[in-house]
Amino acid sequence: MQNHTQVPAEALQPTGDLDSVRSIIQEFKTLPGAMLPVLHAIQDALGHVPPSAVPLIADELNLSRAEVHGVISFYHHFRQQPAGRHIVQICRAEACQAVGADALAAHAKAALGCDFHGTSSDGQFTLEPVYCLGQCACGPNMQIDDDLHARVSNDKFNRALRAKRGVQ
Repeated sequence: MQNHTQVPAEALQPTGDLDSVRSIIQEFKTLPGAMLPVLHAIQDALGHVPPSAVPLIADELNLSRAEVHGVISFYHHFRQQPAGRHIVQICRAEACQAVGADALAAHAKAALGCDFHGTSSDGQFTLEPVYCLGQCACGPNMQIDDDLHARVSNDKFNRALRAKRGVQ
């Protein structure tokens, strides 16, 4: 089912976002199963997949809006809102859970004042679950942006956040 609704230029802010979305769609639309590569590329370029891009993606890929939205909402990797300045990922895999990841996750939620997939009120940190950071022997683990941290205690978590807050 094709959706012919056009997204007005002002629906995406800034206007360059709409141009980026169109360019990305054109680059990937001929691939078999183009939706995932399109969504990944949009998120890589914009930091999230704006909800206002859904009708454009649907139209260009000859899909329904529901199909596009269903994929975005199914995969936790895709964000529909801009993320904070820093991405905090807490490992939720069994090896980390066995050594305290649940307690670390609870501490992170309290310290940041948000749940998984949420952003701290100051806009600095988005908290995300991740299912293995590849450091199973030294959990619990977290990653902040590109910095991997092993054997993370509540105190180590707090120190890592303070260090990131000092980074401009």
